[in-house]
Amino acid sequence: MKRTATAALLTVLVVASAGTTAAAAAATSTQGSGAVSEAQSGSAYAGTHVQFDVRQNAVVNYSVGGDAALDSVKVQSESATDGGVGVDVGVDLSTVTSIAGSALSMRTSANAGAEIAAEGSASMTAHDNDHGILVVAAGGNSQVVVANVSEGTTAESESDSQVEVTTANGTQGTFVVVGNGSVTVNEDGDVSARLDSNSRLVFRAYPEEKSSEDDQTEEYIASGTATGEVYVEQQDGEMVTDTVTYSQQTAIAAEQAAEDTVRVTVNRTRERGKIVVTSVSEAAVGTVSDLNVAVDGEAAVEASAYSELEGAIGGDASRYMVKQSSTASSKAKVYVALSHFSKRTIEMTGSETTETTQTAQGTVTSETTTTAETTAADTTESGGDGGETGGGAPGFGLGTALVAVLGAALYALRQ
Repeated sequence: MKRTATAALLTVLVVASAGTTAAAAAATSTQGSGAVSEAQSGSAYAGTHVQFDVRQNAVVNYSVGGDAALDSVKVQSESATDGGVGVDVGVDLSTVTSIAGSALSMRTSANAGAEIAAEGSASMTAHDNDHGILVVAAGGNSQVVVANVSEGTTAESESDSQVEVTTANGTQGTFVVVGNGSVTVNEDGDVSARLDSNSRLVFRAYPEEKSSEDDQTEEYIASGTATGEVYVEQQDGEMVTDTVTYSQQTAIAAEQAAEDTVRVTVNRTRERGKIVVTSVSEAAVGTVSDLNVAVDGEAAVEASAYSELEGAIGGDASRYMVKQSSTASSKAKVYVALSHFSKRTIEMTGSETTETTQTAQGTVTSETTTTAETTAADTTESGGDGGETGGGAPGFGLGTALVAVLGAALYALRQ
């Protein structure tokens, strides 16, 4: 009898230990790609969309969507010298084909990207979104940037603030100057830029075919009309958010506030309104074919043209426009024109939809409620008395069962 009871007790302890181990493993898995990014060692970065390495003075082998776009990117203060030859305002930018580059060090971010610090005031930020955005920020001093394109890549100047590149595999990319500065194709067929203090050079890649919406976004970025971008997508089964800012006066934060709801908070020190460009997936908002957008808790008005969208800046009400990707129907680009600042909150939620289910008894049509209603209903149904997702202690039913079995085993030992 004692042997049987002892065996039962040991069995319970093993089961409890296995449950603890599984719970720990589950907790680790929920940390997501951010934890993986933080654990990366050395100078290499390999994200979902972007891969590159950081050498002593350059970002090298910058690839987006598996296609190598840039061999190297260097930045250095305009007042610095390279072999005794100064890079200054009097030099034709197209003749600047090589610079020494400031010393770099990478600090990997936990949220879809990496920050690269440069000696002096400059910095670079790589964003692991589907455009593989790379931002070179001048900081407090004027900077010179030289980006050597990959073999087989062609570069063509569109204007003093924009250069288009096309890789050997056909992937398009664009360099855009935000603020005061210029960018051009140099004598070696690579890209050279000069940035005044507090300006930025932005590189964007298009692994899929570049669309008219992409051209519009670039125009908004170059003109300063767009103050930032937000990307919300699922990576390795987890929701990941990425924010890009194009102004020092702007701070942007994004989160999936609830199921099928994305919340974006934008804070600017200047009052004038701007456009925030967001890219959301169906996994984040439920549906991209019919989105509801609210600003500071009030429904925003949908614009039917870009002119209406732009007209909301400085107006009485914020507006938004949804452009669903023709090549990736599970994503949509949402332009939100905020009438004014300082701190504004944007919420995007998939609208109610009707689902049809085929059963043995016939066809059943049911209406899917909005996120807030669904969450409240789920909480009520699961309750706090043992449901898997209820408001009570998670796993309480399992804990009760373990206590009961332990009690029975101890009682058997005493007998």
